Amino acid sequence: MQTNVLGYPRIGSNRELKKANEAFWAGKISLEKLQLTTRQLRRQNWETLQAAGIDLIPSNDFSLYDQVLDMCLMTGTVPARFKPLMESLASASSLELYFAMARGYQKNGFDATAMEMTKWFDTNYHYLVPEFDASQTYRLLYNKCLDEFKEALSIGIHTKPVLIGPVSFLLLGKIKDEQLQTADLLDQLLPVYIQLLQSLQKAGATWVQIDEPTLVSDLTPIQQSFFLHAYNKIKAAVPELKIILATYFGGLQDNTALTLELPVAALHVDLVRAPEQLDTILPLLPSEMQLSIGVVNGRNIWKNNYDQSLTLIKKATDALGEERVFLATSCSLLHTPYDLDLETALPSQIKNWMAFAKQKVQELSELKQILSGNTSLLAINRDAMKDRSTSSIIHKPAVKARLLALTAADATRKSAFPIRQKAQEEVLKLPLFPTTTIGSFPQTEEIRKLRADLKNDVITQEQYDEEIRKSITDSVRWQEDLRIDVLVHGEFERNDMVEYFGEQLEGFVFTKNGWVQSYGSRCVKPPVIYGDVERNAPMTVKWSSYAQSITSKPMKGMLTGPVTILQWSFVRDDQPRADTTLQIALAIRDEVTDLEKAGIKVIQVDEPAIREGLPLRHADWQQYLEWAVRAFRISVSSVEDSTQIHTHMCYSEFNDIISNIAAMDADVITIETSRSQMELLEIFSTFKYPYEIGPGVYDIHSPRVPSVIEMTELLEKAIQLLPARNIWVNPDCGLKTRKWPETEQALRNMVAAAKNMRVAVKEIV
Repeated sequence: MQTNVLGYPRIGSNRELKKANEAFWAGKISLEKLQLTTRQLRRQNWETLQAAGIDLIPSNDFSLYDQVLDMCLMTGTVPARFKPLMESLASASSLELYFAMARGYQKNGFDATAMEMTKWFDTNYHYLVPEFDASQTYRLLYNKCLDEFKEALSIGIHTKPVLIGPVSFLLLGKIKDEQLQTADLLDQLLPVYIQLLQSLQKAGATWVQIDEPTLVSDLTPIQQSFFLHAYNKIKAAVPELKIILATYFGGLQDNTALTLELPVAALHVDLVRAPEQLDTILPLLPSEMQLSIGVVNGRNIWKNNYDQSLTLIKKATDALGEERVFLATSCSLLHTPYDLDLETALPSQIKNWMAFAKQKVQELSELKQILSGNTSLLAINRDAMKDRSTSSIIHKPAVKARLLALTAADATRKSAFPIRQKAQEEVLKLPLFPTTTIGSFPQTEEIRKLRADLKNDVITQEQYDEEIRKSITDSVRWQEDLRIDVLVHGEFERNDMVEYFGEQLEGFVFTKNGWVQSYGSRCVKPPVIYGDVERNAPMTVKWSSYAQSITSKPMKGMLTGPVTILQWSFVRDDQPRADTTLQIALAIRDEVTDLEKAGIKVIQVDEPAIREGLPLRHADWQQYLEWAVRAFRISVSSVEDSTQIHTHMCYSEFNDIISNIAAMDADVITIETSRSQMELLEIFSTFKYPYEIGPGVYDIHSPRVPSVIEMTELLEKAIQLLPARNIWVNPDCGLKTRKWPETEQALRNMVAAAKNMRVAVKEIV
């Protein structure tokens, strides 16, 4: 029985890739130094998997920024706005083009916005959205996949190259020209895929993993037909190459028969998310097809329950025989931290319940050893499972009782929105097109060092507080100078929008090195929710109330919502996620109440993860949305009508859930719209969304500074869709990752654009 890992984390155990990328972008290191770092990281990953005895070791799972962006450049899927830049470069595979597509480009006479970014299925990973237009011709611009396969061979490791499948690549992208048909695009892309696969076959590749995760989603009959068309062509072109078709994040369900008809050598299925599909697949699996069973969770950090996994493995091997079964991770380990051994400060009991990527690879090896008769490994695992299930630190009766006592009134504001809107206008006295930011300001090296010095006892709490107070004061005066209407305190005391809250809530534990990639060089260190959640003291009131005390302008209190805290944490798996979310909601409710008592009249509860938490199948959406929306409403419904509740969502498609977004009953929603050129607003207009909206007018994930004209034009598009009274002006998201000079110029331009709109609307009236 062979072991199979679908992918491995690529940022490095100490975030070496993040640091190298950012140093390269800043001109602090050379291209050669960046490439040396990436080679070292790939080699470390391959050697780690080889040492663990993994049979199918992935290559081309490594990416400098994003695996879908890699596929765009490999296939020549380059948006038209980057063609002039591509033509000016010595090589079409230049990293300058690659990073320009990812981050935007504004130099040497070129000015191009970055590609759109959105969530990878229901994870917190963001991918770059492929753009398909009539001007594109598809060709193999550079063969990264082949290069990395050969790189591994050069150190004596025969890998399994990994590719995003052609159908999923198309379905995850956006067609920019109405006359283009997906079927035609597929026929244009397939020759490039075949050329790539032929090069791998010629180089000696035995197995190639082709990821088609869209097979676990709802597909139309036409979309289903694309798979048969594509894989029949691939089989005819590379008959000797053994392809593992990888699905993950859910079950095949109504796509099962289709998938089993595809001419591939092996099928991978996720038995962590959908163990029930094994019973359906086993009797239907073609005799010539092998089955890779994902029994080790690639999405969470809890230790594998060997008894549960062995039950699934035995069922598969009894039906197929050991030689036809691969033991595998459920998906790529991209979504888990590197190595639990680096965590020296975790409570030993909780640490014994956990496994990071390196340990998950070891779990595959141990499962194989147990099948060969090593019962001692099974006994050790059973002890860990028993310890967790009976631990007294997990369950809090008072928290559970409060949850049971919730009523409909706890999730209902005192008055309807029109009444609240009038009350808020009287209190806040804001102009048309009020300006604000989403919450965070640039986190400089000095601020990060200040937090580190406090944590390491280099400075006292009093010294730290004084420096934070100065930073907040400076940011308030700076915003007043810019003439922003609703201010924020800047969040200088916060390391991360989820981690900061988790550190102050019961039921959470934190890692030192549990980093995972969110997008590009952006890494997050998700908290671990191991037990019942409650708030014992105010978390944000101190700094928000101080900021309000030094300005006459409204100051927003900034909180992270319950669904986002859930989604962006590693969540306990011993109770329903809905129950954990409602526990967090009650903690946020207590904080909202205290902020209002402290005189904060605008409170923002960010829920960027509402959309990403949707189940992949539409049939499962309503149940999720009911408890997700209820959790938000419980968080904010204790306030008076005159207190304005904001929420923020970014990189989300709202069309299918607009009624649920409205049901959240937030007074103001701010959303990402700049990369999509206000396209996302169309559904709000069609739906006649009754609340106020802040469509983001510039992309904070790019270093480019948009002009006043550019932002004004976006707002002009917005007023074609929404009432001017309901429009706010703000960036797409928080400004934590940006630098101060670009932030200041962008915000000055943003305020000027808002003033332009006030004049324009007044002239129209």
